[in-house]
Amino acid sequence: MPQLRSKKLKSPPSKPLLFNLQTFLDSTGMARTIVKFQKSQKIYSQGDPASSVGYIQKGGVKLSVINTSGKEAVVAILGPGDFFGERCLAGHSLCIGTATAILPTSVLFIEKKEMMAVLRTQHALSDVFITHMLTRNIRIEEDLIDQLFNSSVKRLARTLLLLARYGKEDQAHGEIPKVSQEILAEMVGTTRSRVNFFMNKFRKMGFIKYNGSLQINASLLNVVLHD
Repeated sequence: MPQLRSKKLKSPPSKPLLFNLQTFLDSTGMARTIVKFQKSQKIYSQGDPASSVGYIQKGGVKLSVINTSGKEAVVAILGPGDFFGERCLAGHSLCIGTATAILPTSVLFIEKKEMMAVLRTQHALSDVFITHMLTRNIRIEEDLIDQLFNSSVKRLARTLLLLARYGKEDQAHGEIPKVSQEILAEMVGTTRSRVNFFMNKFRKMGFIKYNGSLQINASLLNVVLHD
């Protein structure tokens, strides 16, 4: 009778661990500073020296620019997991806009020199950062198309969905802190009275509701997709 040889079973390949950016930033030895800001507090102002990259740990940040006549335009509203101030990595020595906390906010600042060194040596971080930059560029192009071709009601609906972080599967979405209608009007490129009219309309249709914070229903996407 032939002798049976035992065959060693191979264990299934382990799944690669997902890269945790927050854990990496907390544990690495890079020069970094964590600063907490109160609501409405300036993080930096237009014309300040640009010397570090910010990473939002919690809270929210408004990016805006002011023209020579003093008129402010809101460029973006950012939340936890977003970078800002990355223009310093491209050689810009001054901030071209103003960053303001719209909530109690915690920001981790990484000095320009350290950030550039880490991006060269830590490929996991550089991959995440490149994805962030590509996403930001795509968002800018979409914002331009939105302003050129869509009505103000569609632009408002899209802005609310972006603030609620729909489309970012790795992050909680659906609820955002109350953003003033003045800020929404600046982001959408319309008047506060029209924003107020559309917000009331969205609420009556069940697309949004107020409950201490602003809750966005995914069905609001229908406003963006349909004429």
